[in-house]
Amino acid sequence: MHEFARLGAKHLVLTDTLISTIMRFPNLQKVLTDEMSAEGLTFVDAHSPFGTENDLLNPYEESRPRMLARHRLAMQIAADMGVDTICIHIGNPNWFDVNQFPLNKSMENIRRSLDALLPIAEELKITICIENIWYPTSTADQLLQIKELFPTGALGFTYDAGHANLMDKGRDYDECAARKGWKASGFDDVPWEDHALEKMLPHVVNCHLHDNYGQWDEHRCPGHGNVDWPHVLGLLKQAPRLKNLQSEVIPCARHEALCDITAAFRERLAAADFPTDA
Repeated sequence: MHEFARLGAKHLVLTDTLISTIMRFPNLQKVLTDEMSAEGLTFVDAHSPFGTENDLLNPYEESRPRMLARHRLAMQIAADMGVDTICIHIGNPNWFDVNQFPLNKSMENIRRSLDALLPIAEELKITICIENIWYPTSTADQLLQIKELFPTGALGFTYDAGHANLMDKGRDYDECAARKGWKASGFDDVPWEDHALEKMLPHVVNCHLHDNYGQWDEHRCPGHGNVDWPHVLGLLKQAPRLKNLQSEVIPCARHEALCDITAAFRERLAAADFPTDA
């Protein structure tokens, strides 16, 4: 927190790790709030716990109540800490037996989960955001179909620039994340997509911004990949529901210095004349 504050940041993300830790140690919520306040920072976005049985498509009936309870608690924690947007993962179908749980069953489970969670989000005045990933359940077209079923303002989209890049430039590689994901999900071909943001734009509420070269989901600093940032930021400026942008660069795993990350974002936001308060 101190390092980000010294670099001029004003807001941080209430990550899935922080939320999961607060679930285990409730007193951490006040500790984090006090420490953020001491540094002049606030939390501005959140990410709910995710993973095999935490995602909305969870097909195991015995564990679905626990999954829904965790997301309800995550939303309550976020709301209590002044955060009004939270990304919740739909889930990746290749984590399960695709013969036993085909795509249509996964999509039905996602709808059931949102049926249960969206009324809570409305009460808490928090927006659940579902994101584009590189799997059949979370293409831009699938997200739009889900949104048609839930016209409430409590549901929006998280645009993930790195994931969109995988579904576009991955076609240039014989082996890549998108090809592996779709094959493992029971599909022979990938429906490559170069207009995901254009499709999602009316419903984009928050963003996960990071870079890669289209082959693997590396979560690198902008400039360490081939995401077209002028195009992406130019479109995001027009998103009618946009509330925040989030860096989803992974500093330690990618050996990215925090000063380089903040500088890279400032440079690209300034070049796009993007209004921001850091």
